[in-house]
Amino acid sequence: MINGNTKLIAHLGYPTHTFKAPLIYNPYFEEAGINAAVVPMGCRAEDYPTFLKLVFKLSNIHGALITMPHKIVTVELLDEVSKRVSVAGACNAVRLGSDGRLIGDMFDGEGFVRGVLRRGRGIQGKRAIMAGAGGVGSAIAASLAQAGIAELAFNDAHPPMMNELAQRLRHYYPDLTVVTGATDPDGYDIVVNATPLGMQDHDPLPFDVQRISPAAFVGEVVLKQEITPFLAAVRGRGCQFQLGLDMLFEQIPAYLEFFDFPTTTAEHLREIAQV
Repeated sequence: MINGNTKLIAHLGYPTHTFKAPLIYNPYFEEAGINAAVVPMGCRAEDYPTFLKLVFKLSNIHGALITMPHKIVTVELLDEVSKRVSVAGACNAVRLGSDGRLIGDMFDGEGFVRGVLRRGRGIQGKRAIMAGAGGVGSAIAASLAQAGIAELAFNDAHPPMMNELAQRLRHYYPDLTVVTGATDPDGYDIVVNATPLGMQDHDPLPFDVQRISPAAFVGEVVLKQEITPFLAAVRGRGCQFQLGLDMLFEQIPAYLEFFDFPTTTAEHLREIAQV
């Protein structure tokens, strides 16, 4: 029940018809007795810089979830950002500090990392290779670096974006081995598809699956279907893997912590979600 004491979490993006967050957060808030609500707010790119500042003038605003196409421009509009934001070059969560400052963080990659760790797989000192260095790939790279990955290799069809990510990683994590243009997954402990490959039925696979070790952990970001052609192929190799949808649910406990709400588990969220 929304009332005059409800804390608002603005879900900012455009268009809003694909938004899933309200169908996950709001059932949890209701069940847990948290007087808060995630509210979709469609904001076009040209209006966003002004609107973000205005929405945080509301007396009952608590924070904001940021989605496409605003994640990159948000970084310039905040007073304080995490290292994950600085490395990823994008932000997907903003909260209001006690002093009125706007504080940002990035949890897209945190969901991936938490999923790996929860399955009992290590990240510290391991080697990872990733296809895709765009928004979600950059976020995963930032969280893997923070979790202590020793080597991170990646490729992207857009070399400037790939090279910019490599530059940020080397700046913030000078001890991390960064390899650009890598496409061969042989010998890597973690293999990630952070591209849209798999959205269309006839897309090629992001890696030569026969070169992926059966002992590797494989991650997917595509949400169109649970078992994408890539995951079906690595499952055939005997690899342990993580669904794109898993990454979505795994990041929400991190968001709840960021917003100072009681947190829960990804499994529980999946049980009560209305998606």
